[in-house]
Amino acid sequence: MKKQIRLLSRCVLLSLLASTSVKAQYTRYVNTFIGTAPLTDPKILGYELPDGWRSWAGLTFPGSSLPNAMVQLSPMTEYGSGAGYEYEDNIIYGFTHTNKGHWNLCNIPVLPMSNPGDTLRSHFSHKRESAAPGYYQVYLDDYDVDVKLTSTLRCGYHQYTYKQASGRQILFDLARSNNRVSNWKIEQVGNNVLQGFQQTGERIYFYAQLNTNIEKLNIKEEGKRNGNAIVHLANGTRPVEMKIGLSFVSMENAKQNLGKEIGAKSFTAIRTSANQQWEKLLSRIQVKGGTEKQKGMFYSSLYRSFLWPALRSDVNGQYTDAKRQVQQADFNYYTEPSLWDTYRNKDVLLGLLSPEVALDVIKSMKDVGDKTGFIPTFFHGDHGASSIVGAYLRGIDQFDVKGTYQILLKNANVPGARPHIEEYIKKGFISDPDVKNPHVETKAHAGVSKTLEYAYDDYSLAQLAKALGDTANYRILMGRSSNYKNMFDPTTRFMRGRLADGSWITPFNPQYPYYEYMYREANAWQVSFFAPHDPKGLVALYGGAAGFESKLDSLFTVPWNPKHIARNVETMIGQYCHGNQPDHEAPFSYYFIDKPAKSQHIIDTILNSLYGIGDDGLALCGMDDAGEMSAWYVLCAAGLYTYSATDPEYLVTVPLFDEIKWRTNSGKLITIRKPGKGRSLTGIKVNGQALKGYFVSHDVFKNGGTIDISTK
Repeated sequence: MKKQIRLLSRCVLLSLLASTSVKAQYTRYVNTFIGTAPLTDPKILGYELPDGWRSWAGLTFPGSSLPNAMVQLSPMTEYGSGAGYEYEDNIIYGFTHTNKGHWNLCNIPVLPMSNPGDTLRSHFSHKRESAAPGYYQVYLDDYDVDVKLTSTLRCGYHQYTYKQASGRQILFDLARSNNRVSNWKIEQVGNNVLQGFQQTGERIYFYAQLNTNIEKLNIKEEGKRNGNAIVHLANGTRPVEMKIGLSFVSMENAKQNLGKEIGAKSFTAIRTSANQQWEKLLSRIQVKGGTEKQKGMFYSSLYRSFLWPALRSDVNGQYTDAKRQVQQADFNYYTEPSLWDTYRNKDVLLGLLSPEVALDVIKSMKDVGDKTGFIPTFFHGDHGASSIVGAYLRGIDQFDVKGTYQILLKNANVPGARPHIEEYIKKGFISDPDVKNPHVETKAHAGVSKTLEYAYDDYSLAQLAKALGDTANYRILMGRSSNYKNMFDPTTRFMRGRLADGSWITPFNPQYPYYEYMYREANAWQVSFFAPHDPKGLVALYGGAAGFESKLDSLFTVPWNPKHIARNVETMIGQYCHGNQPDHEAPFSYYFIDKPAKSQHIIDTILNSLYGIGDDGLALCGMDDAGEMSAWYVLCAAGLYTYSATDPEYLVTVPLFDEIKWRTNSGKLITIRKPGKGRSLTGIKVNGQALKGYFVSHDVFKNGGTIDISTK
C-alpha cells in the first residue's frame, strides 16, 4: 500500500507538471520527502530506540524553496521537531515560511480553515499530498481545502481551493515557531492586505496580499504567547490566493520584495519559474547509467545540498547585520553556513556550482567579522578557515582577502572565537577535567575533538598565509597543524583525552560516546582517523601501513555496543558512525596505504544501504545537517570527494554511474567515465594521461577535461 501511495503521488505530480507545461528532466528525479520519515531499525541505528524517542535522522522538510532562498514554505506537523514535518504524522498545524532542519526557524505559520470551531489544525493523508522542487500540495481533510504552495527567493505564494463558499478563514498563528516567540503583530491594510511581524531571536516582517476581500480580522491577545489571529474572508467560489513577502529589515521591504518578485504574476508562472531555476542548477551534473533509485537519490541529494545558507538581504540590498543594524550592500547577505558540518564537502560543492552564492557567503561572513571581531564559527571548531580558504584556492577571490585573513588570524590566536585557544597555543592540546563516572551528556571541553579540529583549521589558514606571502604566520600555523599528534596515545592507539597536567584520562573506554567530554558527539574510534591535512603523518602514528590497516579494519568490524545510546551517534558500521559527521573522512583512509578497493567497499555499502531506506524508502541514516549528508552522497556517487576540503583537489573514487558530465560555471565540461561493472579501482587517466596517485587537481574544473576510471 505504501509503495502504491508513493507511485500515486508521483503520478499526480507528473500530471500536474504536464498540465502546467513545466519541463522536468531532472527535477522529476527529486523526492523532497526523503529524510522526513523516521529511522527505526535497530540493526541500522545500533541500538533500540527508547520509548518516546525519534532518531535524529533526516530532519528535512518537503516544502517549496528556491536555491539558497530566504523563504522555505513548508507544512508544520509538530512544533519543536527538527524541520517541523515528520512523515508519520497525520495532522498539519500550519504552513511556515522559513526552515533549515535544525529545530529553529519555522516562522510566520498560516493555515487555511473552513468553519474550524475550536480545533485549529487539520488531518491530512499522504494519498492526497505531493511535492516537487519549488512546489508543495496537500488536501486538508478537516476543512476540505486543497492547498498548493510555491515560492520565490523572498516570497511565498499560497493557493487555497475551499470546498465551501462560506466560512472561509486563514489562521495566522504568529505566537508559534520553532524558536520562542517574544512578540508579534498583525494588522489589516485596506480591503485585502495584511502586514505585521514575528519576533524571535530576530524580527521577521511580512506583507500579504489576498485576491479576496477580508470581512474581518479577529486578533486574540496580540503579542502574547497564547494569542493568534484569524482572518475571515468574503464568500466566494474561486480559489483564494495569498502572496506574501518576507523581510528581516522592515514591512516596507517585505512589500517591495513581494512587488518585485511576484507582483501580478500567476501561481502557475511562479511555479514554472521555480522549476526552471532548479532545472538549471540540477542539470549542471548529468548522469548516465545506474539504477532509477540511484538517480533519484543523486538528484534528491543534489537538491538538498542547495537549501542552506539562506538569503537574508532584500531586493533593495538592505539587510540587518550582526549588530541588529540595517545596512546596505552591493552583495547578497546570507546566513552563516553550518560550518561544523558543511565545510567537509557541501561548501565546496556550493562553490563549484553556485560560485556567486559562495562568494557572497564569504562576504557575509567577513561582514560579521567586521561587526563582532571574529569570523563566525558554528557549534564546534573554527571551520570558516577551511571554507573560506578552500574557496579562495579554487578561484573564488573577489572579496577582501587580506581583511578576511586578518580576522581569521584573530580567530586563531585571540580568545573569543575558539574556546580554550590559550591552552591550545601554550600546550599544543586542550585538556578535559577529571570527571568521575562521566556520562553521555557530561559537559566539559571536548578537548580531543577541539585539538584535532583546530589543527586542521591551522593548516587551512596556513595555506592562505602562504598564498599571501606571510611566511612567519605560515610557519607558526603549520607547526600547530601537527598538534593532532598530541592527542594520540600509543599505548591504546587511540586519540585520547588528557588532563591539564598532560596525563591521560582514566578510566578509558574507546567505545563510549560523549557529547562534550573528550569528544564532540563521538567516541574515540570515530575521531582517531581525523587528520585530513596529514594522512601520511596519521599512518605513521599507527606504526606504518600494516598497523594502520589493522586499526582501520577494526573501526568497521568491532561491534557497536547497543547499550551505548547517544542521539546523533547512530547508524553504525562496526564503530564507524555515518549518521553523524566526525568520522566522515574515515572510509577513504585506505587510499593512503594504497588499498582503495577496501575504501570503495565501505563507500558502496554506505551509498547503497544507508540512503533512501526504511519501509517507504524515505529515511536517511542521519541528520542531513544543512546538506552535508546529501553532499557526501553527491560527491561519492560522482566519483570526486573533497577529502581535505581546504585543498584544491579531489580524491577519485568509483562513481555509481557509467558517465557523469559536469558543466562548470565557466562553461567547461568535465566528463567522468567508468565503463564496466567493476567496483575496485585499478587506474585513473586524466585527459588520456595516467594519474600518479589518487587526487585530481582543481585544474580540471578550471579547464575541463576527461577522467577515465578503470575498475575490476
